[in-house]
Amino acid sequence: MSAPAGTTTGPGTGDGAGTPAGDGGQRALPVATGRRSAAVLARTATAHPGELAAALVTTALASAGTVALPLLLGRAVDVVRAGTSLTPVLVLLALVAVATAVASALARRDAERLGASIAADLRERVVERSLRMSPRVLERAGSGDVASRVTEDVELFTSSVQLGATVLTSALTVVLSAAGFVSLDWRLALAFCTVFPVYALSLRGYLPRSGPLYAAERAVAARRSQVVLQSFHGASTVHAYGMAALQGRRVEVASERTIGASLAALRTFARLAVSMNGAEAVGLSSLLLTGFLLVRGGDVSVGDVTAAALLFHRLFGPLGALLLSFDEVQRAAAALGRLVGVVDLPDAPDADPGALERAPRRAVALRVRGVSHAYADPSPGEDPDLVLRAVDLDVPAGTSLAVVGGSGAGKTTLAAIVGGVFPPTAGRVELVGAQGAVDLADLDAAAVRERIGVIAQESHVFTGTLREDLTLARPDATDEDLHRALGVVGADDWVSALPEGLGTRVGPGELPLSPARRQQLALARVVLRDPPVVVLDEATAEAGSAGARDLEQAALAVVAGRTALVVAHRLSQAAVCDAIAVVEAGEVVELGSHADLLARGGRYARLWSTWSHPGRPAGTVPGAVAEP
Repeated sequence: MSAPAGTTTGPGTGDGAGTPAGDGGQRALPVATGRRSAAVLARTATAHPGELAAALVTTALASAGTVALPLLLGRAVDVVRAGTSLTPVLVLLALVAVATAVASALARRDAERLGASIAADLRERVVERSLRMSPRVLERAGSGDVASRVTEDVELFTSSVQLGATVLTSALTVVLSAAGFVSLDWRLALAFCTVFPVYALSLRGYLPRSGPLYAAERAVAARRSQVVLQSFHGASTVHAYGMAALQGRRVEVASERTIGASLAALRTFARLAVSMNGAEAVGLSSLLLTGFLLVRGGDVSVGDVTAAALLFHRLFGPLGALLLSFDEVQRAAAALGRLVGVVDLPDAPDADPGALERAPRRAVALRVRGVSHAYADPSPGEDPDLVLRAVDLDVPAGTSLAVVGGSGAGKTTLAAIVGGVFPPTAGRVELVGAQGAVDLADLDAAAVRERIGVIAQESHVFTGTLREDLTLARPDATDEDLHRALGVVGADDWVSALPEGLGTRVGPGELPLSPARRQQLALARVVLRDPPVVVLDEATAEAGSAGARDLEQAALAVVAGRTALVVAHRLSQAAVCDAIAVVEAGEVVELGSHADLLARGGRYARLWSTWSHPGRPAGTVPGAVAEP
């Protein structure tokens, strides 16, 4: 994938897809340059002109008041020395103090409101772009990189909103303070400026190291997310093969790398913090010495030097905030670069208008030709590690093809490619209708989803009512339509028995649903969407013994009359399909009907014999759960 202008590609961010762990082979999503990130930030801020103007005006007033107070106190010293009335100065001091306090509160509110709007806009754009991300880009980047950007990086940038308000106020205060020093005496201003060479030397040593350190910290955090996600998503495999200790060690190693990167950045920042104290000591000493000489020479008053010293003291906070914020600014900048990298991802190519016109909507056949796939890019000079190898398949319209084979044979990858979840490394998948064949690659995501319904082994139930969960598939569906779809998959009885029926709230934190019921809802959504092609990837595997047969009947009802590719969890599912493909090491090694394959006495016949043998545990297809 070529990165958009203003972006650079970062290091690999996760384990190779389809493998338990490992750092090779994946491409990280792009990371925007600092200039590009600043441009996006500025454009997002100017999209809120009212909030931007309010933040700038109130911040300028607050900063002006912060500078005016020390100058007025210096004036008070001169008034006392002169023996004149102090009342006017005290009244003015009180008014300025109150006005400054009000302006400071408003500035903080307005800056945080602006920052929250910017963060909300970026969050929405990143999530929206992530959901529309090209399947190939997502597959190559890995879920860990994507997840860390839409969660950790978004939260890190959002949490810096308050920091942005502080930085804006501090920067304006420093600028106005410089003008205040000049108004007292240019030599006092020069004495104040002695702090800047010290700061410059400190930042010169800090900035070149900190940026890469924080970028590296975010990258290793993404790799940690990838390992953790794989551990959760592959929990059944981890337990089945006794890999808990091994996977735990992988998580531990990834966490150690993240902590190491964080400590490296923290040590660099600690050296900057120490140098700040030295700069303040140099600046204040220079200012007091210069003031003493100027007062002795009669060039300035004691009140002027007092005002300069108080002004410098008031600057400790803003200057310290600016410099101490470099730590968080660098973190936020690293997160922002990763967010803008997602925002800048190119849109998926538009569908070919001719392909859209020819794409069949009913009586659709599937044709798979020369499909090969590798999750990781090969190293130079090495052959790709293919999960699928030149697969050819035909599924006539209205018929079903079961795919069986051992764990790791490539069944799920084949189902994902046929379902249009991501494109193959080589070869093509075609929808064949009366007007000819159309390659899935020539259709956009909406056109593919309109024609192909995909149900995986685990289906998600979104938080909300059952009605809202089902109408995701067809927003205009009536309750009658929903009950009809639920009836097709055998779920209408238990849904109607709920106290609130379709109005019952389900999902995380609400009414818990068994795996079988979650899959019934997923199947009902397919019935509502009514695509001509369905792909079931072990869609009944999570049912367990109690609900297995009911869920298999539901799946059969959904497949009936549609073109279907079924990754069979149980051989009883395969036996009722029109044809069966046996996949081994990414290749189709047998293809035919249940009766034909039994007559051949090959791999499928041996699997069937083992599965149905009365003296053995049932369901011994490698990688499958036993059937009761």
